[in-house]
Amino acid sequence: MTFDVTDARGAAAAMLGGAALLPLLPGHAGLPCPLRTLTGVPCPLCGMTTSIEHMVHGHPLAALGANPTGPLAVLAAILLLLRPPARPFAVPVAGVVAVLALLWAFELHRFSFI
Repeated sequence: MTFDVTDARGAAAAMLGGAALLPLLPGHAGLPCPLRTLTGVPCPLCGMTTSIEHMVHGHPLAALGANPTGPLAVLAAILLLLRPPARPFAVPVAGVVAVLALLWAFELHRFSFI
């Protein structure tokens, strides 16, 4: 089973545009993680919005500190917009699950759970 990311250009543009415009909102304090808000346990993507926002505004070290995959997501989005894949491109679900598991371990360590 795979995820087809061929048509992800719209999502890439929305992500980059949202990250560029989010700080312009009055009283912008970030978007809280629902899992962490309800349980105190961080999710694998905790800090991703902050990381992408920092990266879009030219602060790569702050982006890495918030979530290490934020800069990768921004670079992937820019590549998708500048040069879309010539043929269908799929990502194995097992790879996505493995990356999420590693991210969750990183977040649990970052927030001193492990």
